Amino acid sequence: MTAYSLLDLVPIVQGGSAAQALANAADLARHAESLGFTRYWVAEHHGMEGIASAATAVVIAHVGAATATIRVGAGGIMLPNHSPLQVAEAFGTLDALFPGRVDLGLGRAPGSDQRVAAAIRRGLGGDGNEFPQDVLELQSYFADDGRTGVRATPGAGADVRLWILGSSLFGAQLAAALGLPYAFASHFAPGLLDEAIELYRRNFQPSAVLDAPHLMLGFNVFAAEEDEEAEYLATSQQQAFVAIRTIGRGIQLPPPVHGYRESLGPHGNAMLDQVLSASAIGGPAKVRDQLAAFIARTGADELMFTSAMFDHIARKKSLTIAAEAMRAL
Repeated sequence: MTAYSLLDLVPIVQGGSAAQALANAADLARHAESLGFTRYWVAEHHGMEGIASAATAVVIAHVGAATATIRVGAGGIMLPNHSPLQVAEAFGTLDALFPGRVDLGLGRAPGSDQRVAAAIRRGLGGDGNEFPQDVLELQSYFADDGRTGVRATPGAGADVRLWILGSSLFGAQLAAALGLPYAFASHFAPGLLDEAIELYRRNFQPSAVLDAPHLMLGFNVFAAEEDEEAEYLATSQQQAFVAIRTIGRGIQLPPPVHGYRESLGPHGNAMLDQVLSASAIGGPAKVRDQLAAFIARTGADELMFTSAMFDHIARKKSLTIAAEAMRAL
């Protein structure tokens, strides 16, 4: 059976607040735990008014305290924004709080624009090209092997499971070389999906933590009892994607709009078709068929669902339908 997990950007809806978004995150994580989801991840984004997960480790602690068994972690932490030692200390602390449950997905994008990266400050001297060395340094802190000359406390000896994230071939190559699990961001950047899968599997080198490739793929799910309702609920995320690509910034998640796709011109619809090509939108039967087709195409070991909806109850129902579809497969 293909495992299934959840990526939550902790969306702030229009008319809502960060406090509400964080309360929803804890409730959603408990719901995912009850449905058999393997892990619940939040992502690091900065300077985005519609996302409440900027202080990623703090949000993970909030979710970890609200749950009991589901793995919790970051999908991911953007290493150019942090020193490896600080990341080791933060996630070593999380491991002390939630032993054996903590994941740490690592990315090399800043998760922000240049202005915000400058405000973070490490972005002034940080460089995505340093990413492989930063990963090795972080591994050294957790292994407590003394190679850095500094001991992370907490962090030394922590049981934190590292993942490499990516939307290009760079991450696939690095994950393969280090023998680490790999998560590809096909939920918003599917263009190089097939090439990344082939590269990762072909070049994978067994390691002390993983003896065979483990591939997790991002996948959007907007499910409801009827196809038309699911298509309506999906328009909130579609509006958010269009805003990023037209006005150049994120917005608070808007309410769904009837006929939204029909209101877009050919260019807008083509953009959404491309960026959301790794998606299932529909009722239970349609979602099950779309999931089956994606798994058959990619052979994914695990899917990481993302499902931003304006209505929290509808979002929980969508995840219930997705979990039932996965179990049916």
